[in-house]
Amino acid sequence: MNRFTLSFFVLLMLLGSLSTMAQVATPKYSNEFLNIGVGARALGMGNVQAAIANDATAGYWNPAGLLSLRQKYNIALMHSELFAGIAKNDFGSFAMPLDTNSALAVSVIRLAVDDIADTRRLQNEYGYIQYDSIRFFSVADYAMLVSYARRSQLIEGLQLGASAKIIYRNVGEFANAYGFGVDAGAQLTRGSWQFGLMAKDVTTTFTAWTHNVEALEEAYQQTGNDLPESTAELTLPRLVFGVGKTFRFNDKLSAILATDLDFTFDGRRNVLLNSDVVSVDPHVGVELAYAKTVFVRGGLNNYQETQSFDGSTTKRMQPNFGVGFTTKGLNFDLAMSRVNDKESNAIAGSGTSSVIISFGYSFN
Repeated sequence: MNRFTLSFFVLLMLLGSLSTMAQVATPKYSNEFLNIGVGARALGMGNVQAAIANDATAGYWNPAGLLSLRQKYNIALMHSELFAGIAKNDFGSFAMPLDTNSALAVSVIRLAVDDIADTRRLQNEYGYIQYDSIRFFSVADYAMLVSYARRSQLIEGLQLGASAKIIYRNVGEFANAYGFGVDAGAQLTRGSWQFGLMAKDVTTTFTAWTHNVEALEEAYQQTGNDLPESTAELTLPRLVFGVGKTFRFNDKLSAILATDLDFTFDGRRNVLLNSDVVSVDPHVGVELAYAKTVFVRGGLNNYQETQSFDGSTTKRMQPNFGVGFTTKGLNFDLAMSRVNDKESNAIAGSGTSSVIISFGYSFN
């Protein structure tokens, strides 16, 4: 246990140097589908979870939170539709404690746009339209996370965790990619205060792309573009620091107020605090609970500053809202947010509503 704790903190200390070395050859927004978020509780609170994640979704948000599971077996399922249902985001997880000081979880994520029409063969050699020649394909991103958490024997209230993730990305018959990375997290409880630290892609995540040149050759020649080549990309580390506080008003009514700060190192981003070296994206969320059965949630995240055609700028944040209900180990959560398609990392206030539905079940 001592060696595990020491290795964890050494890994976090090396994070800064790793991001500096990798900065030169890494694209911005690499594997960004892994930063959208999972679970209606979290998304209803503006993706604030680093310090307070305590269910089967913790394998994604902060694996250290797996030590707070209330039952022996825990299942979490989520379905959400983005951009008015064009994209589907699905998540499933199973988590369980191994003993009083450790826990394990396996999670799967799929983000996809399905039924895209391939019209390359729509017109035959005689110039006639053949609708039966249309084929359909999907653009899908997959990730599987295997998470492990262990309680520190050196510092009371400290929980540590790590997730190994395997990534598969597919663009029909045209291209696919495989990747591998590691996340690491920690949570610390002090009375009614909770602190969390999550280091995503702490070792940088390597993703290798392979293109089917034969399938693309004709279309690229007609448009005069160069054929794509097999490439590799690195996803730089991202640090998330979270703080939460629990308020108890009476025997039945309580609340959690929490905030997360996302630190990215892949160049200037359209966030509240940004520079060429590091960008900081704050978000805040609140959860009101009645008798630990009925929940009302809200959150703000994804600060954006956009410029209009007349040169004026507009500042906005994404509002989120959610409700939840829990009984006899079964929980149902619903969240709504709005999606903005102005920028690949933006989920902001002007766009179409997104609905997130989550189910969970825990039992002994």
